[in-house]
Amino acid sequence: MEVRVLRLDHRRVRDARITTHVCLTARALGASGVFLSGDHDKKLMGNVQDVVKRWGGNFQVEYCKKWGNLLEEWKDKGGEIVHLTMYGEQVQDVTPQIRSSPRDKLVVVGGSRVPSKVYQEADWNVSVTTQPHSEVSALAIFLHMLYDGKELDLEFENGDMKVIPSARGKNVVMKNKTEKNNLDEKVTGDD
Repeated sequence: MEVRVLRLDHRRVRDARITTHVCLTARALGASGVFLSGDHDKKLMGNVQDVVKRWGGNFQVEYCKKWGNLLEEWKDKGGEIVHLTMYGEQVQDVTPQIRSSPRDKLVVVGGSRVPSKVYQEADWNVSVTTQPHSEVSALAIFLHMLYDGKELDLEFENGDMKVIPSARGKNVVMKNKTEKNNLDEKVTGDD
């Protein structure tokens, strides 16, 4: 089963950070790619592809001008659509049924306002709690439940960098060398 994500209604200026986090979450938790609708944001797409180059894996970000056509094509090819929304069936109740189907999944996460067509076309409208929160958290929880936790053991091939888990400090293996930063040392960059 292949899993891809459709990010609806991306707005270049307003949504750059949240859409980037949707892409990074999708990649880290096992999706094979993201379709980006709304504004065609080449910079964001390039930044995500740069992460893929540095950290490995086979993940793609594609622009999708007409997301309605994508939904129809996905279903025509035998795929299923999972729409993450606070108004759907509870994730803990419906995920076993979704997981049992071997068909490819398109996971739709909304933008500013989700059109009714998405609710109608979806095979499942899935609620990760019935409270307002982030599409990033909804995506992370859904993928974790869909993959039954196995996504936490994914290996990303062909990257230039890899983190080696440790109880203290930061250990990053880079192609041809290893960098170690202990907690006593000054560490720069994002955590």
